[in-house]
Amino acid sequence: MARLRDIVLDCAHPAATARFWAAALDDYAVAPYDDEELARLRALGITDVEDDPTVLVEPCGGGPRMWFQLVPEGKSGKNRVHLDLSAPDMDAEAERLVGLGATVRGRFADHLVLADPEGNEFCVVGQDG
Repeated sequence: MARLRDIVLDCAHPAATARFWAAALDDYAVAPYDDEELARLRALGITDVEDDPTVLVEPCGGGPRMWFQLVPEGKSGKNRVHLDLSAPDMDAEAERLVGLGATVRGRFADHLVLADPEGNEFCVVGQDG
């Protein structure tokens, strides 16, 4: 049976979007660039990691990895799939995420709808939700 390995998000700015999600999620970090990866990027003509077309965010513990990949087209509609994040205090967490660059799109009794800096929707629910 299959297991969830990666979550892949299309975006216009993979490095910046990866940093947002690494900061947004507990125990996730942008994967470090070792000499081998830097050499691979240089072979592609990429000299600045800010221009990396595929940026990996890894869990420090368990959980799926997240990849942020460059695509030429912009987001054109509502996500067909989105992430749900849980937090003890939805409003405080939304405020923290807005400080990282998210926007609040909707408020409901049991959850909040936000969007990351690329416009990808996600929800914040209380830990009881």
